[in-house]
Amino acid sequence: MSTVTISAQDINKLRQATGAGMMDCRKALTETNGDFEAAIDWLRKQGQKVAAKRSDREAKEGVVIAQTTADNKKGIVVCVSCETDFVSKNEDFISMVKSIADVAISSGVKTVAELNEQVINGAKVADLINDKLASIGEKIGITRFEIVEAPFVSSYIHGANRIGVLVGLDKEAAEVGKDVAMQIAALNPVAVDAASVPAEVVAREKAIVIDVMKEDPKMAGKPEEMLAKIAEGKMGAFFKEQTLTAQAFVKDGGKSVGDYLKESGNVTVTEFKRVALG
Repeated sequence: MSTVTISAQDINKLRQATGAGMMDCRKALTETNGDFEAAIDWLRKQGQKVAAKRSDREAKEGVVIAQTTADNKKGIVVCVSCETDFVSKNEDFISMVKSIADVAISSGVKTVAELNEQVINGAKVADLINDKLASIGEKIGITRFEIVEAPFVSSYIHGANRIGVLVGLDKEAAEVGKDVAMQIAALNPVAVDAASVPAEVVAREKAIVIDVMKEDPKMAGKPEEMLAKIAEGKMGAFFKEQTLTAQAFVKDGGKSVGDYLKESGNVTVTEFKRVALG
């Protein structure tokens, strides 16, 4: 049993360093015989246990940050999730996520695992998150991390850090990039154009159309080949609604996004990423 006296000053110092509660800090220092660094590790271990216990809880709130390098050649979007909007609106939490986004863009990491290993003010990102988990008591973690690299990348954050968008363009066009990013945030297309829709998405949509037709008495007894051909024709509506360049432009419904890009100097969208909470 430890005989080290734990002072209120020691407890307060640990609280300031970790954000953990007073009783947790007292217990951490008691368990580690007053060793400050060991007490921080002890609290982190407690946080990991909390994370494990909360693994079945959904973290649908959080903060999404999208930003680019100064030369707009690269962009990142990162989402750090939590359980309640109370936490997601907390300035300290938002500040932490912004610092994670900063190190993500400056370090050149490619994965969440690599990002968690980066150091901010002497502490690994994973440890910063774990400390926040221990102090708040909610499930917290980096749930999405995306990168876009192109001749010009635009970033956009919508709805109080709830949606982050990156748009890669084949040439510098800041205003176009912003308009297209807002379009993506609002209408959530599945791909840039029909040709870039994943094959599995196309197959699933066709299957849904065929199943709906089979429920129609007028289509009863029609051969599968005919249904497949009709479904192929009906996919045009899907592509128009769900692919970026075919969608009606939100700023001018009389033209498509593709029309807008052409009028703006034949700008091409090379790729995009959209990350949203929930």
